[in-house]
Amino acid sequence: MPFQSYVRFAAANRRFVAFGFLVAFGSSFGQTYFIGIFGPGVQAEFGLSHTAWGTIYMIGTLASALVLPWSGKQIDRLDLRLYTALTGLLLVVACVVMATTIGPIMLVLAIFLLRQSGQGLMSHIALTSMARYFDVGRGRAIAIATLGFSAGEALLPFLAVIAIALVGWRWTYGGVAIGFAILLIPAYLWLLKGHGERHQALTRRLGESAAEGTTSWTRAEVMRDRRFYLLLVGILAPALILTAMFFHHLNVAAEKGWSDAWITGNYVVYAAATVITSLASGPLIDRLGAVRLVPFMMAPLTLAMIAIGVFDNPFIVWPYFILAGVSTGIGHTAISAMWAEVYGVDHLGAIKSLAAALGVFASALGPVMMGALMDLGLSTDAVCLIFAAYTVIGAVSIAVGLRGYRTAMSGQTR
Repeated sequence: MPFQSYVRFAAANRRFVAFGFLVAFGSSFGQTYFIGIFGPGVQAEFGLSHTAWGTIYMIGTLASALVLPWSGKQIDRLDLRLYTALTGLLLVVACVVMATTIGPIMLVLAIFLLRQSGQGLMSHIALTSMARYFDVGRGRAIAIATLGFSAGEALLPFLAVIAIALVGWRWTYGGVAIGFAILLIPAYLWLLKGHGERHQALTRRLGESAAEGTTSWTRAEVMRDRRFYLLLVGILAPALILTAMFFHHLNVAAEKGWSDAWITGNYVVYAAATVITSLASGPLIDRLGAVRLVPFMMAPLTLAMIAIGVFDNPFIVWPYFILAGVSTGIGHTAISAMWAEVYGVDHLGAIKSLAAALGVFASALGPVMMGALMDLGLSTDAVCLIFAAYTVIGAVSIAVGLRGYRTAMSGQTR
């Protein structure tokens, strides 16, 4: 049974898969679904329009995307324990800067630090470490780690709404900084106890593969592969679309006459759908390969955008979040495994950080694009239907790109 296989796998690798889960959870404080909850308070305090707030968010996020190919590549060079500790400390600093920001310029810095440390590097650590150190069981390891994203999505936005109502948005981020420093960073280092032996085993395995003539792609080689860019057209669609939606969910709710608590309280539906899909995807990846699973990511997202764009009944939130969660669940597990399958793991950090940087770039465009369209007078319904059209284009692009990869995988890795 799939569930029993997860139990056995998690029991045999409990520390390391718990590390992946908890790092993914910790990334939440720099993710859009968390930062977006603070938007109305930030906009009100500094007198920012939707476009201005979205632009600040875009600038900070784009700056993060520019740095990420370098900062993400360091995971290939530094000990994972040191890399994780440094990233955690950077996230603590980011939360402090956000809590003490005094104007738009400092707000850009806060967004940059939050996106770089949380959305960028913490996510990078969780997924890259699972994909790199697990050969057998890679899909299940990534699936378990992605549960951390889902736990954050389900719990933290709703808790943030409550905390902001009680102590304000500044003290909420200040509390996050304290909690992260005294709880999560020590937990990460404890869970990585004995990691040196794991890394030595990986080094031996890579040496054996090289002796057999199987080598990994470098990032420069990947950037010369035209199929990589075909894949990106579709793979970046969820980053752009769902980041924009989560960033503007409270605006969507206001236009449709829903309460803030209704839409944020139902994030748990999205998280549950993501969890179930991720867990189902893990064994499929281990058995069939991620390349065969990735194309199925786009159809649920198309339907989700049509649902929220056409209907105003508050209960449409449930199928919307379910469909979006299915798309996210497939994407979280299959895309990370796909890079390892297609390009190897020796330079995985560099390759994934490139893809992640492009994803961050797309996520930066999403909120400001949606905000600008709303400021121009388009309804959120119209914007959602535009997003639906883009997902169709992305699906075609993925299908064309992966056709080439299937052919390539029947032979050598390059």
